[in-house]
This record gives sequence, C-alpha cells and structure tokens, in this order.
Amino acid sequence: MTTVTPPLPYRVAAIRPETADTRSVELVPARRELPPFSPGQFAMIYAFGVGEVPISVSALRGPHGGLVHTVRAVGAVSAALYRLRPGDTVGLRGPYGTGWDLGAAAGRDVLVIAGGIGLAPLRPVVHAVLDRPTAYGRLEILVGTRAPDDLVYRDEIESWRGGARVGVTVDRPGPGWHGAVGVVTTLLDRFAIQPDRTCALVCGPEVMIRHTARALTDRGLSPHRVQVSLERNMRCATGHCGHCQLGPLLLCRDGPVVGYDRVEPLLAVREL
Repeated sequence: MTTVTPPLPYRVAAIRPETADTRSVELVPARRELPPFSPGQFAMIYAFGVGEVPISVSALRGPHGGLVHTVRAVGAVSAALYRLRPGDTVGLRGPYGTGWDLGAAAGRDVLVIAGGIGLAPLRPVVHAVLDRPTAYGRLEILVGTRAPDDLVYRDEIESWRGGARVGVTVDRPGPGWHGAVGVVTTLLDRFAIQPDRTCALVCGPEVMIRHTARALTDRGLSPHRVQVSLERNMRCATGHCGHCQLGPLLLCRDGPVVGYDRVEPLLAVREL
C-alpha cells in the first residue's frame, strides 16, 4: 500500500514570469532530494500555512539544476505559490502518477497538442524529443490558447521551431496578432499527419481533450496511439481519498497520463 510521506523542504531558486497570472518556479532541495521525476508526473507542493496542490513538472532540470513547476494563480494555494520569491521554501512530495510513454513514441512522429496551461506537462516531452532527435520521427507541436497574452513559454516556443513544426492559435486575437485564430483542432488541417506512424500526446481542458482526441481518431489514429493527461481534484496523490476518481480510475494513481483507448468511453459520460 502506498503511504503518504511528509513533504521535503525545497527552496525557490528562480522565478520566471510567463503571463499576467502565471509564473514558472524552479525548486532545488534544501536538504534531501526526491526521487527523479518523469515527463508528465506531478508533485504535491505545500505552501506553508495555506495548503497543498498537485502541479505537474514543466521542466526536469532548470537553469539551477532544480525541478520547474508552472503555476497559475487560480486559488488560495496556487496564489500563495505565485507570490513566492527566490529564497522562499515550500514542501514537496512526489513523484506521483503516470508519465508520458515516450517508449511507445520511439521511432514514430510525435504530435504534441496543448491547450492553455496544458503545455506545461508537455514541455518536458518537447525537451526530451529535441534532445534525442534521432530516436523519434518528426516533432509537431500545436498550441491553442485564449488570447496572445495567455501564451506561456513564448520565447521558448520560437526556439522550438528550429527542430519542430510549430503551430499556435488563439481564440481571441488582439492587436498585432497575425497568427491563426480558432480552436487548436483547426491546426490539424495544416499538418500532414501519417496515422500509422504517429503518436499523439494531448493535454488541456477536458473539453479540449475530448474534441482533440476524437479529431485525431477521425483522422485515422488508433486510440492506443493517443495519450491524454487528465485532471481531477487530487487531494492525497496516493489513491486513498477518491477525490480524483474517473469511473474505475483514480487519476492520481492510474493517471494523469492515460491511453485514450482506456478513457474514451469514460469521457463520453457527462459529469463523470
């Protein structure tokens, strides 16, 4: 049985602003280090005196050698994490959950599709594929966000274009935006996907995941070649409390990354 371990102290090594309400926080161990994380796994981050939230790792190694988490201020705990400054201390538990199966993508084209802050759990995948280009086929990255100002990793996305085909679309264009407009699935028509040799990895709001995964299977991808990262209200991260249940799955333990072949019938059930 998995037991809940106390959080280890981690120190804030650096803060990088991403958008008006989002920052990337690099954390280094104050004393003892947690076991290594894999792309797609998450940590429980404890803001002392406020509470604890699950946040996926957005880089396995930051400029100071620490773990990077991208935090959007949407609640009491995430707002407290957003206000952190270099030198502050938080508690960290993990790694938890299943990661992206990059082994299944070896030798295949890798199609990364992200909606909004869903790019954060996929960012380590992009790093891994760019670091080992001969292990994979083409890398294609599709990103959708509400507005240009909500786009995270803006400068880094531009640097990815050297080793990948990148498409970015927004729902609401602002002044000076000359890119694509519309939901992220509209970008699929601009990319020549070869279903028999493509592995797709999808993360974003659940409605975006449903429509994107369905659009991919409509284009001939087998559901078991589509991986999705799902989000529920995770409290314990060890499968004890049941808050993150999706049908027979406990996403803190059986996810967050799951094959679409497993969750397709579950996502079809309203309010499940």
